[in-house]
Amino acid sequence: MTAGFPELRPRRLRGTRALRAMVAETALRPAELVLPVFIKEGITEPVPIGSMPGVVQHTRDSLRKAAAEAAGAGVGGIIVFGVPAAKDERGSAADDPDGISQVAIADIRAETGDDLVVMADLCLCEYTDHGHCGLVTADGYVDNDTTLERYASTAIAQAQAGVHMVAPSGMMDGQVGAIRKALDRAGFTNIPVCAYSAKYASAFYGPFREAAEGAPKFGDRATHQQDPANALEALKEVELDLAEGADMVMVKPALSYLDVIRRVADTVLVPVAAYQVSGEFAMVEAAAANGWLDRDKAIMETLTAIRRAGASVILTYWATEVARRLR
Repeated sequence: MTAGFPELRPRRLRGTRALRAMVAETALRPAELVLPVFIKEGITEPVPIGSMPGVVQHTRDSLRKAAAEAAGAGVGGIIVFGVPAAKDERGSAADDPDGISQVAIADIRAETGDDLVVMADLCLCEYTDHGHCGLVTADGYVDNDTTLERYASTAIAQAQAGVHMVAPSGMMDGQVGAIRKALDRAGFTNIPVCAYSAKYASAFYGPFREAAEGAPKFGDRATHQQDPANALEALKEVELDLAEGADMVMVKPALSYLDVIRRVADTVLVPVAAYQVSGEFAMVEAAAANGWLDRDKAIMETLTAIRRAGASVILTYWATEVARRLR
């Protein structure tokens, strides 16, 4: 206790729920949440994803309904992952004007207009028959520069479909610059780029690969995704993406990389997004189903932690549910 001052009692401000809410340092807003969605070509009913309770591969009709519900709940954005009926070695469906992702983007825009920020994942792993994020050489290596050409073409197709923002996730060197140049040359100078700048080679992507049907058929993605041991490398990747024209940067996954989110947020002058990935979602749902934790409290605690770490935008499969709870 400091001489001349009364003893400090922090607990005085924790006595009631209203007091705690009044002095809370961190708050979630529905507009900061982004809902990841999967749309699969050729299905007539939504297909449940076994490892992600409550999440489905959508039909066009069910996706429009989900988008409308998200917008109605006040969710800020939606990000589309397409699962085509046919895949090939170059991921031809990724930039097909009639491809499933472009159709979904147009559907959502028709349903929600500008009430929801429509984002599109920009990668090739969902579209290639080998499941890698780019074009693969004869010896099985993902070729960086030829892949950039495919990313640039895909960005234009997504912009033509009506996307509000593109989100390149392949972690290729120079991807933001290639996409920015392509969009500008095609007249889409106002389409922002949310770069997956610090995407780690994580064990927490397993359920997503079931949902997006994009698991690599051979090898792994450690040559282009970041080593979980490294944090300074993330800052370097962020710096490079910003220099190439990124308007927003992302850290993925979120919970295992809260320190990276904090370091990035302290460094940049653009919004920082964080992706609460499928494995994080599945862990909470599985533990709650077994009665091992309080599901609702765990959801809010994890999202608050991500926000507290410095993320101003959070991608989460609970976006619509949480947005309703916050209103």
